[in-house]
Amino acid sequence: MIDLPRPVRLSFGDLFGLGMLGLSTRKMRAVLSALGIALGVATMVVVTGIPASSQKALLDELTALGTNMLRAQPSAREENPVLLPEASVGMAERIGPVTAAAAVANTHTRVRRSDLLDPAYSSDITVLASSLGLLETVNGHVQSGRFLTEATEDFPVVVLGYVAAGRLGIDRIADEGTKPAVYVGDRWFTVAGVLGPMPLAPDIERSVLVGWQVARKELRFDGHPTVVYVKAHEESIEEVRRVLPATLYSEIPGLVQVSRPSDALAAKRATQNSYAALFLGLAAVALLVGGVGVANTMVISVLERRREIGLRRALGATRGQIRGQFLTEAVLLSSLGGLAGTALGMLGTVGYAALQRWPTVIPMTAVTGGVLAAVAVGVLAGLYPSIRAARLTPTQALSTQ
Repeated sequence: MIDLPRPVRLSFGDLFGLGMLGLSTRKMRAVLSALGIALGVATMVVVTGIPASSQKALLDELTALGTNMLRAQPSAREENPVLLPEASVGMAERIGPVTAAAAVANTHTRVRRSDLLDPAYSSDITVLASSLGLLETVNGHVQSGRFLTEATEDFPVVVLGYVAAGRLGIDRIADEGTKPAVYVGDRWFTVAGVLGPMPLAPDIERSVLVGWQVARKELRFDGHPTVVYVKAHEESIEEVRRVLPATLYSEIPGLVQVSRPSDALAAKRATQNSYAALFLGLAAVALLVGGVGVANTMVISVLERRREIGLRRALGATRGQIRGQFLTEAVLLSSLGGLAGTALGMLGTVGYAALQRWPTVIPMTAVTGGVLAAVAVGVLAGLYPSIRAARLTPTQALSTQ
């Protein structure tokens, strides 16, 4: 018996070289084919990156509305009213996920623009004793002047809520010169600042805020807060809501009412779910378009290179080597297109987000998934053409038909 020589097994480097040879000898076709893949992958990156950037901007706005804030207050009872502990703020801050806590308390004091007005005059403005961390907790800001500080907490200084300032006719605090004053109880208080609108806390908008300690000394305040505001990590807001009543009033937790998270939290989560479904749908369509482009390119390549396939088969190339050559070409073509498309998509996303003044967000799944998906699509799209090329006999491949 005559031992027939075994076919040479091509190494990975040989297959890579054959694949690059096929692309380099038809540069224009390879560029156009890779461009099709690049546009598909770029579309996937853009349609995930731009909505993700828009989503981030929207979620930042929703977060500013207080999706991570709770409001605790005792139940209203005529007999034996519930008094929250004076150390309520510190007790709330010891809850693990809580990031900030503050309290206000109704001093049951009247405020007037002038001491000449009737003491029974009511402007529907509440005088609240406030802890220093209030603005941080309720996402408030000072529109003019400054908020209460440790230096002013013991002195007759007030800060006006947005609505209260309008009713008292004080809308701005000058940086220099004499500060306006209001008559609180039976003495004058200097106005240090005016707060901006606070849609999360309309009761604070309609109030005059004084320091905790000066309220004790001048307004006969007993030190028990009437409302405790808590800010916590958003993913733990429900857990904090469950333990907050027992933390503030362990005797009968049911007598402490804790507001549900803002409706904006539900809107935020619904937005996240909607965008997630949108991302998946758009990415699938983009990949499908790219896969069809690769498959079409490789089928045409087989038809155009029948003579090359026949010549290689006649010289001893096996079916596996032919299959590996065309499959490698498809993968290389898709990989080059995937890399170019990912870069193009990232540039497009950054540019559009900057134009809209959004925070730029490019999901890493889109960046890494773009290239990996292109390779996977290249394998699937090149599988049939490579098998078809391998099935051609030398006679069939070299025939003129």
